[in-house]
Amino acid sequence: MASLREIKGRIGSTKKMSQITSAMHMVSNSKLRRAEENTKKFQPYMDKIQEAVQAIASGDNTSSHPMLRERPVKRTGYVIITSDSGLAGPYNANIMKEITRLISERHNDNPESYDLFVIGRMGYEFLENQGYSITNHRIGLEDQPDFSSVKEIAQQSVAQFANEDVDELYIIYNKFINVLEQKVNTRQLLPLSESAVMANETQASNLSTYEFEPDKESILETILPQYAESLVYGALLDAKASEHAARMTAMKAATDNAKELVDDLSLQYNRARQAAITQEITEIVGGASALE
Repeated sequence: MASLREIKGRIGSTKKMSQITSAMHMVSNSKLRRAEENTKKFQPYMDKIQEAVQAIASGDNTSSHPMLRERPVKRTGYVIITSDSGLAGPYNANIMKEITRLISERHNDNPESYDLFVIGRMGYEFLENQGYSITNHRIGLEDQPDFSSVKEIAQQSVAQFANEDVDELYIIYNKFINVLEQKVNTRQLLPLSESAVMANETQASNLSTYEFEPDKESILETILPQYAESLVYGALLDAKASEHAARMTAMKAATDNAKELVDDLSLQYNRARQAAITQEITEIVGGASALE
C-alpha cells in the first residue's frame, strides 16, 4: 500500500495537472469562437465566387477548361489537413486512419499513383515516419490562419492538376459539426463535378443573362484556380474550428478525470491516515496496559 507521503504527492501533482487542462480548455474555447467567426466571415466570399462559377459554367457547356473535364485517373492528389500539436483527442488519428486506408485500398501502397500535400505537423511527421512519399507540406500554421499561410501548397496542388501531373484531387479534413462532433470529410476538389458547379441553378440562371468580358473561357482560366484554392482555404478554416473544438472537449474530459482521481486519492489518503492513527492509538493503549 502506498505511503501517506506518496498519496499526498499524487494528489498535489494531479491538482496541478487539472489546473493546466482547465486553462487549456478555456483557451481552446476562446480560439473556437474566433475560428467560427473566421469561417462565417469567409462564407460570403465562397458564396459569391461559387455563384460566379455557376453563372459561367451554366451558359457554356462546351468549355474545354481542364478543371471541368474528367480524364482517366492515373495519379491522385490528396490535400491532408491535420494540426501542429496533439492533445486533441482522436482529431489527427481519424485523419491518418482515413488517408492510410485510401492509399491501401485505392493505390495498393504504390507511391507512383498518388501525391500527398500535407498541412500540419502531426500529419507530416506521422506519414514521413511511416515511409509515405510527401510532395509538399506546410507546418507552423497560426491558430487563426490567413490565406497566405496556405497559398503555396494550395496553388501547387491545383497546378499539379492543371498540368495533368495528377488526374484528380481530393481534400481530407475534419468537418466541424458542433462542439462535440467533428466528422472526417473526404471531398473531391478537382475536377469540379457538374453537381458541385451547378449546386444552385436558381442563382446560376439569374446571372447567366450577364455579359462577360473578354469571354467566358478567359474568365474561367482565372477564376477556376482561385475557386479551387478557396475551397482548400475554406476547408482549413473548418478544420481549425474542429481542432479547437476537439481539443476543448479533450481538455474538459481530462479535467473531469483529474478531479475524479483527486477525490479517489483523497479518500484513499483519509483511510490510510485513519488507519495510521488507529494503529498509533492501539499501540499507546497496549503500552499503557503493559505498564499496569
